[in-house]
Amino acid sequence: MSRILFAGETWFTHTLHVKGFDSFTTSSYGEGIKWIKEALEEGGNEVVHVPNHKVQEDFPYTLEELKEYDLVILSDIGSNTLLLPDSTFVKSEKNPDRCELIKEYVMDGGAFIMIGGYMAFTGIDAKSRYGETAIKDVLPVKCLEKDDRVELPQGITPVIEKEHEILNGVDNNWPHFLGYNKTIAKEDATVLATIGNDPFIAVAEYGKGKSAVFTSDCAPHWGPTEFVEWKYYNKFWNNLIDWVTK
Repeated sequence: MSRILFAGETWFTHTLHVKGFDSFTTSSYGEGIKWIKEALEEGGNEVVHVPNHKVQEDFPYTLEELKEYDLVILSDIGSNTLLLPDSTFVKSEKNPDRCELIKEYVMDGGAFIMIGGYMAFTGIDAKSRYGETAIKDVLPVKCLEKDDRVELPQGITPVIEKEHEILNGVDNNWPHFLGYNKTIAKEDATVLATIGNDPFIAVAEYGKGKSAVFTSDCAPHWGPTEFVEWKYYNKFWNNLIDWVTK
């Protein structure tokens, strides 16, 4: 069993409704972690979830705190949320660089996974900018220097490129996806699957630790119902967790 720190996969929505002369607003909170959290817990893992809006204050500030976990997962959360706690952004106080801490954690034997989305890798409008942080050094892919989203409303199916224990027991015929983050594989990476000739699942080892990327989404909208309800969804994620934490 692994103890997993999972940051991200949440959002707030603030909507303006205009009805002729009149208008009003509504607000809501949403989470996309349901499917992957259930999958990992079914595999016997403990998942500690930190929602996006709590990461600024609640994500670990020290290497010792990070080492309480076997694996750190970032999913659809930009680097600014890690780099700019309120005490820095509002009060101009110094704080540890938590992207640098993640790098140190991996180099010292920790496991790390980045999952795609609008606020992963470089992200929408290049706002996530992980290629400008220390995390770039422990990713098996290079991030683009521009908005890296590939939107494919017609759907695209990943292609398995290499046999690997992560894919043991998982059907090679994957469901379609509706988009992904475009990245470039590093020379030291092992690319297990591609999507549109770009990395889809890639892994690498850095220092004493392991790192992996899944460049589409673990939940809607890029990951459609056909994926999150796929017979092999749980099997794939638990295989991946087993490999990076081994």
